[in-house]
Amino acid sequence: MKPARHAHRPAPKPRRQAAPKDALADLWPGQSIALLKALHILTRDGALNADSRRKLKQVLHLAQLIRPALDQAFADNADPVLADLGAGKSYLGFVLYDLFFAKREHGRVYAVEARDDLIATARTIAKDSGFARMEFLHSPIREAKLPDAVLHKGRVDVVTALHACDTATDEAIVFALAHDAKFIALVPCCQAELARELEHVKKPLRQLWRHPIQRREFGSHLTNVLRGLFLEAHGYKVRVTELTGLEHSLKNEFIFAERHQRANPAARAEFLALAEQTGAAPSLLTFAD
Repeated sequence: MKPARHAHRPAPKPRRQAAPKDALADLWPGQSIALLKALHILTRDGALNADSRRKLKQVLHLAQLIRPALDQAFADNADPVLADLGAGKSYLGFVLYDLFFAKREHGRVYAVEARDDLIATARTIAKDSGFARMEFLHSPIREAKLPDAVLHKGRVDVVTALHACDTATDEAIVFALAHDAKFIALVPCCQAELARELEHVKKPLRQLWRHPIQRREFGSHLTNVLRGLFLEAHGYKVRVTELTGLEHSLKNEFIFAERHQRANPAARAEFLALAEQTGAAPSLLTFAD
């Protein structure tokens, strides 16, 4: 009689956790350990598993990249406003508040999230952490409305969106433009809209996206190229870089935009020409004549 297959399958290995001392080496000076434990990034004894380490490295590196924008926002305005869109569990918003807002007596963070259970949990953590100037809006990004009383001449100083999936990144761009954001920091994720459109496009360049795997990759790349051009058309200087190493995240493109002028006709023409050549463009990114 043959033995049953897989009868002696080895038990899965437990996730490796970094020792508390190793985990603390990743943190900024003065960063709240209690907050990271409340967010379940650190365990109760201060350890850090591999998944949490990747998440923490991404958030801390993003904080470093947008630090100059936040420093300028605090220098320019008496009460600067940061809006974190598609906030999820609000890891980014909490860390930015802890690093940049908590030690000051001014400035506000608004986290926008559509899932009410995540909002409820985040509000509890903010209250327990004493983050009095951090608020949570239960809303889709496209419907989010910040209190007029807190805006500086109708402006949000900094807009962030970390791993906002598919068209949510475009919603974040539209929100930022509507609120005349000085700085925009985006890490897009799972761009699928253009891949669906390109499947039915028979333009001369169609060989670039004929195969499904190439269509997904090309559609994702085209989406971010058009996003950058769209922001440039509205007067932003755009920088596109890598967020962290690919070992931490495959969704790794960082788009940073700073407002320098009101419009750029040349970039607008490039956007429209590329959309015409490929036959696809993000549906939310349109120009009003």
